[in-house]
Amino acid sequence: MRVVILGSAAGGGLPQWNCRCPICSLARAEPERVRPRTQSSIAVSPDGTDWLLVNASPDIRQQLFDNPVLHPREGLRHSPIRAVLLTNGDVDHVTGLLTLREGQPFTLYGTNGILGSVNDNRVFDVMAADVVRREAISLDQTFEPVAGLSVTLFSVPGKVPLWLEDETMQIGAETETTVGAMIEAGGKRLAYIPGCARVTDGLRARIEGVDALLFDGTVLHDDDMIRAGVGTKTGWRMGHVPMRGEGGSVEALAPVAIGRRIFVHINNTNPVLVEGSSERADVESAGWTVGHDGLALTL
Repeated sequence: MRVVILGSAAGGGLPQWNCRCPICSLARAEPERVRPRTQSSIAVSPDGTDWLLVNASPDIRQQLFDNPVLHPREGLRHSPIRAVLLTNGDVDHVTGLLTLREGQPFTLYGTNGILGSVNDNRVFDVMAADVVRREAISLDQTFEPVAGLSVTLFSVPGKVPLWLEDETMQIGAETETTVGAMIEAGGKRLAYIPGCARVTDGLRARIEGVDALLFDGTVLHDDDMIRAGVGTKTGWRMGHVPMRGEGGSVEALAPVAIGRRIFVHINNTNPVLVEGSSERADVESAGWTVGHDGLALTL
C-alpha cells in the first residue's frame, strides 16, 4: 500500500491567508523553519496506479499538481483517482469537490450523515450525477473503493461541521458525521483519523496493531489559539483532542501497539510546526512524526 500526505494542515492551511501569528509569519519569512502546508487530505493506492483520495481540500488543484503520481496519463481527459472518500463534512475536507467537476468519472463515498450535508447543498451539483456516483456507506461496512483496497469506516468522537452547527450541536458525540477510516491492502493496515475530539477505549482497541496511524494533530494544548491571541475557541470546542495535557493523544495512545505514528490536520497555531522547537522535540521523543505535505509511506 502506498500513501501520500497531500495536505497536512488544518482549515486555512499554513500560513493562513490573513494571519500574522508568529508561526504564520515564520512560514512566510523562513520556510526552512516552518514548512508551508496545505489543507488536510491523503491519497492511498494498492498498486501506485489507481488511487483513493481521502478528503478533498480547497487546495486540491495544487496538491494534485505537486504529486506526479496523480497527474493525467492517458488521452485528453484522465485521472488515476478512482474514488473520493469523505471523513466529515468540514469545509477543509469537502470544498475541493468543486474543483473535481471537469467531467471526470469517480465515485464519492461517505456515510449518510456526511453525504447528506453535501447532497443538501446544490453547489455540489456541479459534479454531474451521471458522471460522479455518490454512494453512502454504513459504519463498520467494509467496501472496496479501488480494486485491492479495503476500507472500513468507524465513528470517532467529534461534532458536526462548523457550517451546520446550531443549538442542538453536541461535542464529543460518536455519530456518523465524524469518522475514521481503516484502510487495508496487502495485509497492511492504515488508520486515518484527521478529526477526533477524545481518545476512548473503543478507539484504542480499534487501532491496536495498525502498521501506521495518521491522527488529528490540530492543537498541542487545548488552548493553543487563545495562547496565540488569534481566537477564543479551545481544541475541544472545535472537536479536536490536544496532543498534550489532560486526555492528550500522546499519552492516551502510548500503550497502543502502532507501527508508525504521524500527526496530520495541524493548526497554524500549533508550535510543533516549528523545526527544531522544544515542542517538536517533545512529540518526536514520544515516537510521533509531525506530518508534512508530500510525506510518502510504503506499507
